[in-house]
Amino acid sequence: MILEALKGRSLLTLLDYSEAEIRCLLDMAKSVKEEQQRGKIQQRFTGKTLALLFEKRSTRTRCAFETAFGEEGGHPVFLSREDIQLGAKESIEDTARVLGRMFSAIQFRGFKQSTVEILAKYSGVPVYNGLTDSFHPTQALADIMTLEENFGSVKGRKLCFVGDGRNNVARSLAVISAKLGIRFTVITPPSLNPDPELLERCTPLAAASGGEIRISPDTGEVRDADAIYTDVWVSMGEEAKREERIRLLQDYQVNRQLMEKTGRRDSIFLHCLPAVKGEEVTADVIDGPQSRAWDEAENRKHTIKALMLATIGI
Repeated sequence: MILEALKGRSLLTLLDYSEAEIRCLLDMAKSVKEEQQRGKIQQRFTGKTLALLFEKRSTRTRCAFETAFGEEGGHPVFLSREDIQLGAKESIEDTARVLGRMFSAIQFRGFKQSTVEILAKYSGVPVYNGLTDSFHPTQALADIMTLEENFGSVKGRKLCFVGDGRNNVARSLAVISAKLGIRFTVITPPSLNPDPELLERCTPLAAASGGEIRISPDTGEVRDADAIYTDVWVSMGEEAKREERIRLLQDYQVNRQLMEKTGRRDSIFLHCLPAVKGEEVTADVIDGPQSRAWDEAENRKHTIKALMLATIGI
């Protein structure tokens, strides 16, 4: 029943997905990962095509979509800003209309959330948000899959994001935590707090699911955390603010001392990558035994494959 409801759907933000629908995607991701580990080869996207639109560079997002689609017999087509007229000579609406007639689905990774929304409105095919300045939903799916691989059920688990609380990863983690009953804390300087509008949407969702959304400037809030998460201090497109961000966030580095503040030996470290070692995280943490950043990176592929299987239809 849930799978039927997912067919033909876009993923622009996880705010549009119910707890049961997110749970369905995560369960499918575990299944396709097990298939790969067993060496089971499927061809469920034979005859299907995927347009990959990239305004921003990528390692994990591009590789995850291309390998997940290609391994299933589909044909992914990479299109950068230099390859097409997205919003330049041709409007986004017209690009969407054209691509929707040629492709089974579209992935967009870029700056404005409005771009991916227009693509979804006018293309007539599923559109996936591979990252915008507002949200990074496929990353959040991989993050929760990694948490579940380490702790089982995530309901009631404590996840702390330390760093720039406004960024797309922190925002997406707030959404998925609110949906799934996770106790999520953003630890950030007050000037980098998540926007109030998002918090207003997530707070009642968290209350309904048994989760919690907290904002604090105090790194001591990591006490008893199951996982500590961070991201780069300077996001793509904000390079001019580098010195200001380092000044604001220098006390929010995830290092050995911060990891020890959890008071737990089984706490894990998460990072969406790429990482700037020595800034938001020290090398001994991200390369150490508590890090699950590499599992998390692999899980981008499995969650993305599950998303496409559910929404394109098999």
